Amino acid sequence: MKINAIKKELDGILPGLAASIAISLVSQFFARFLPTLGAALIAILLGMLLGNTLLNRPGLSQGTKFSEKRLLEYAIVLNGLILDFQVLKSAGLKGFVFIILQMSLTIFVTYNLGKYFGFGKRFSLLMGAGNAVCGSSAIGTVSPIVQADNKEKGISITIVNLTGTALMVLLPVLGAVLYGSDTLRTSALIGGTVQSVGQVVAAAKLVNDDVVTLATVFKLMRVLLIIGVAVLYGRINTDEGMPLFTRKKHAESADGAGASSSPAAVSYGVPWFLTGFVVFFLIRSFIGVPDSVLAASKAISTQFEVAALAAIGMRVKFADIIKEGPKAMLYGLTVGSVQVLMAVVLIRVFFG
Repeated sequence: MKINAIKKELDGILPGLAASIAISLVSQFFARFLPTLGAALIAILLGMLLGNTLLNRPGLSQGTKFSEKRLLEYAIVLNGLILDFQVLKSAGLKGFVFIILQMSLTIFVTYNLGKYFGFGKRFSLLMGAGNAVCGSSAIGTVSPIVQADNKEKGISITIVNLTGTALMVLLPVLGAVLYGSDTLRTSALIGGTVQSVGQVVAAAKLVNDDVVTLATVFKLMRVLLIIGVAVLYGRINTDEGMPLFTRKKHAESADGAGASSSPAAVSYGVPWFLTGFVVFFLIRSFIGVPDSVLAASKAISTQFEVAALAAIGMRVKFADIIKEGPKAMLYGLTVGSVQVLMAVVLIRVFFG
């Protein structure tokens, strides 16, 4: 039975995984002739084009989801070997404080913009977590805490992912204009702002491998802080018309049972790839790794990243952009714009 289950899962994953790898290989081939674009951007654009035309098939969804999520997680773990201690030191305590302030301001501003646009508390809080932390993963973590319904969860995931896709393409250009070739400030801009882990890697890959490594560090700080965000959201009163931090009154139902308004118990542990990243980083820092292993890790990580970016492109559906309507899209783009503005100001304060 277990073998059959594994076979069934592989059958679901392989078509989409194969398509992602194929687009990755084609992108790397074209990148030889278009070095200015690079394999990463070509993979995203080609994935978006094919994912909305020839490869717009439900049978590929499971495999592209695996490629987007798992291949990037494996690449992040390998980046722990690639990360040099001096690079990490350049971020330091100031980098961590920068991330805390950026996340806090993002949640505050997103919530208040949601009220301005006429959205409810729960939806605005989901948008705050998704933009501040790590996209759909953060929304999935906090949605049972704030008791969001499936519609609120679905729309917020779509809008946050679309906003992240826009920033994924725009921030490397903005970073080049503002910071030139400065790795630290460009990494802080991308790693501190872009929504999902995959989109951070994709955006950083459009710059260079050093930015990929350090932007990942900034992003993983945000991922780790999901624990704090979840605890904060657990103390929030999500009843409309009530102040955020007042005690919720549990109404009694007609049969005398307690209200269903009690938030669900949620598990929010440290992601496995963050643990793996730290372990590999410590091995490199205190034990040492042969140059051949570092070179192999970098090569494998690059292949995983480009294939994952192809999958990310394939999973961006133009129909989703149209479906959510102008009001929700304007909300998402406004939040993204304000995030970028806050990050630029904070980078100026902390990193010059």
